[in-house]
Amino acid sequence: MTLNRTIPPDFRSVENVSLIRPEHIKLGNGCDIFFFNSGDQELVRIEWIFQNLRFDHEKPLLNVAVNTMLTEGTSARSASQIADQVDFYGGFLQVDYGYDHSQAVLFTLNKHLEKTLPVMKDIITDSIFPGRELETFIRNQQQKLQVSLKKNDVVARRTFNKAIYGNTLYGLGAEFDDYKTLHRDDMLAHFRQMYQPSNCTIVIAGKVDDKTIALIKDSFGEGWVNSSGKPDTAQPDLQPSREHFYFVEKPDALQSAIRMGLPMITRIHPDFPALQVLNTVLGGYFGSRLMTNIREDKGYTYGIGSGLSSLKQGGAMFIASEVGADVCRDAVAEIEKEIGILKAELIPDDELDLVRNYMMGSLLGSLENVFSHADKFKNIYFSGLDYDYYDRYTEVVKTVTAEKLLQLANKYFDLDKFYRVIVGKY
Repeated sequence: MTLNRTIPPDFRSVENVSLIRPEHIKLGNGCDIFFFNSGDQELVRIEWIFQNLRFDHEKPLLNVAVNTMLTEGTSARSASQIADQVDFYGGFLQVDYGYDHSQAVLFTLNKHLEKTLPVMKDIITDSIFPGRELETFIRNQQQKLQVSLKKNDVVARRTFNKAIYGNTLYGLGAEFDDYKTLHRDDMLAHFRQMYQPSNCTIVIAGKVDDKTIALIKDSFGEGWVNSSGKPDTAQPDLQPSREHFYFVEKPDALQSAIRMGLPMITRIHPDFPALQVLNTVLGGYFGSRLMTNIREDKGYTYGIGSGLSSLKQGGAMFIASEVGADVCRDAVAEIEKEIGILKAELIPDDELDLVRNYMMGSLLGSLENVFSHADKFKNIYFSGLDYDYYDRYTEVVKTVTAEKLLQLANKYFDLDKFYRVIVGKY
């Protein structure tokens, strides 16, 4: 049968999204284990996730430095031995630092879990932050910082975060001298308080059989005990700056970085799913209004977008782009014009339908494997939500009206409260 290419394929909207839910075990030492069993490929991903400790203004880099240096040596293994043993068995080990949590992640074949898991136990229970490696870390990070601060978009992001989140973990923009506050004794004390079972959530995804669970329990169960000090994970309240406009002039700049936005509700707020629809219309996908205007029509930039960040202590709505230095002021005016239109006019039905289909398709497409389902779980679990969040999300995306979005635009997008950061020329 010959395919008739003049007839388009049938189009069907996504009606619902089915998510895999984890099984749960709580160990006697307080550690929670959640696992997703795909039951097919002989591969497993294991994540050890820890809440960051309270931000210390005098020692601002402890959280990120301790997490980053977990793989730099233990009492039994050097950094090279850690890397070599994981590599030898075809595994992959990484550490990731986030604003709310830090984690260590292991990808390994099931048949080699017995060989790779002891390495993970070693770095999570016995990292020692050797002096020579710490000196190298400080020197390398200072050099990277000097390079990064020459990039307008980096300076704009740091300035914006500082304005929105204040002097907190979220607003931290490391300075050169901050690295001089890192000392091994402080890092060891921080490590002992933070990396303990009562502050740990283990998330496993892949082929998770009884042997896998038994190995995890054996390594991170009774033999892993809490220290005497309870982890202090409370964070100071966010204190946005009173100043709303920041201009960092760079006379020789060919491009100017723009960062605009304001503090915003988080995922736990009932308006959040509808606000995500509104954000997508504004700048959340390639066909958005900001892309259509600033890139396609005006040619001011290669790319521009908007987003919503949802963190434990607070969130933000932001717009980011780099534009030609000579058109920066015009680009800001066009951004504000697009926000004004959202507050004054109903979104046409055909545009809203396109955004609905895009968002539902993106959600469905993001669930390509069992690891993706685990990631979706982490989004709600660490926000204190349940799976009914995704039910509400999909229902809102499919049914929210243009009238409701107009109302939300006027409720949340107050241009008088926007923070504006320009780095370059203006």
